[in-house]
Amino acid sequence: MRWRGVPLDVLLAVSGVALDLVTTAHAGDTRFLPAAANIPMGLLAGLPMGLVRHRPVPVTLYLALLLVVTDQLGSFTSNTVQILVCVALGVTGFRAGRRATAVTVAVTIAATAVNIADPGIAFTANTWMYSVLLPVFPAVLGAYLRSSAGRLEECDVTPDALLAAAGVAISVLSTWTTWHSGSQPVWMVGLLAVVGGLSLGVARRLPGLVFLGQAVLLVCADTYLNDAVNTCVILTLIAVGVFAMRVESWAWTVLAYLAGCLLTAIAVVGDGTEVTPFRVGVLMTLVATPIAIGRYLGMRQAAAAAERRRAEEAARAAVAQVRADQLAERERIARDVHDIVAHHVGAMVLRAGAARYAAPDGPVADALSDIRETGHQVLQDLRDLLDLLREPGREPHLLADPGDVVRESAERMAAAGLVVDLDLDPATDHAPLTARASAARIVQEGLTNVLKHAGPGTRVRVTVAPAGEGLSVEIRNGRPPTAIERLPSSGRGLAGMRERVRALGGTLSAGPDGEGGWLLAASLPARGGA
Repeated sequence: MRWRGVPLDVLLAVSGVALDLVTTAHAGDTRFLPAAANIPMGLLAGLPMGLVRHRPVPVTLYLALLLVVTDQLGSFTSNTVQILVCVALGVTGFRAGRRATAVTVAVTIAATAVNIADPGIAFTANTWMYSVLLPVFPAVLGAYLRSSAGRLEECDVTPDALLAAAGVAISVLSTWTTWHSGSQPVWMVGLLAVVGGLSLGVARRLPGLVFLGQAVLLVCADTYLNDAVNTCVILTLIAVGVFAMRVESWAWTVLAYLAGCLLTAIAVVGDGTEVTPFRVGVLMTLVATPIAIGRYLGMRQAAAAAERRRAEEAARAAVAQVRADQLAERERIARDVHDIVAHHVGAMVLRAGAARYAAPDGPVADALSDIRETGHQVLQDLRDLLDLLREPGREPHLLADPGDVVRESAERMAAAGLVVDLDLDPATDHAPLTARASAARIVQEGLTNVLKHAGPGTRVRVTVAPAGEGLSVEIRNGRPPTAIERLPSSGRGLAGMRERVRALGGTLSAGPDGEGGWLLAASLPARGGA
């Protein structure tokens, strides 16, 4: 549970309890419960709403069961539970799957039927219709919100839920005492009150349709249920405000304003009402207020959306600029490597090849051949490096088997004067390719470092063995036989090995072995396929 959602859960729980306390404020003793039990009953009904966003299905089933229990006890809390279970069904339709939603709707229909049924009164078709439509509508509304939330740039449905809850609270609390006063069936009046309030939950997504529906309800209430006219006016003004917020066109806004003035006039102007300029001004101001609030909120949302788009475009431009700078820097490095390093290495290879013909036999000829072959290998490696610098996304191809690279490196260093003892376990061929390739590069760099810092004649033991699903590499050299003049170092050899090992999630250590020599050990876990 995220902390930022806790205040909303607390608000839902408090609202549920407050709704029951308001509806049962004047309720007295019942057959089974005293009036003092209204507060604990309100807690039982309202507190579970704090969990409805996270556990909508259990909360809905609980409220359906509580509805039956409160109905059998004759508690007035059943009216509150009937409303809350509809809200919970809306959340279930939004968050739960179809099967869970269908189960909760079926259970709630049965509980609603029990709540409506009275001893000695026949269960009519109208009663069944009320029992079915009341639970089905919020569930369908929740499912609709889930499927259409993407149409809004803002996918958070919390404002929709608050609008629906406020609409239900206004419509039910302000009219439920008059449901019996009209000529229409109670179930129809109650259903229209709940549906009219819940419809505000989709006002942000279907502003025109909801505005039209509220207008129809207002006209019907003005004709058939005068006690509910004021409530319908409030709901219509809310719908007008949401319409003004969602519609950018000023022409549509003006039409909505004129329609709102006309509907309000129909509701408040009777046969004996005296129409004065002051009253007209008050009515026009009354309708203009939600229009102004809606337009202000709409402009703020539009400005925030534009600012968000500008920030996203700026971020994308910054990333593209960094990428371009990186590619330019890579291109510059590649050009320098090609023009300077490759040029000198190529000249070295050519001169070694030419000198090889001047000394066809003997140790000097072998050394020149080794220099030429090594130079060719360096040029090939440089070519791959340049390709990788110019095309960072390209996967470098492997020129040789990693095992062969290890053996060739050992032979080359042995030819250079090191006394190399290579222990390459055949089982390493089954290790992942990335681990074997990294092990080969570590052996290359490790033996080169031994030659640079310990010199020819140094004994060195190289061990490459399986370790779990990865590999372990150990390069241990003895004490240098004589003092040597060390070769220049790039300063990046050990750091490069650490970066390579870290990229695979492994470890690398290097330091004196306590016997006058040096120990380099690396652990390469499995990563990637063989």
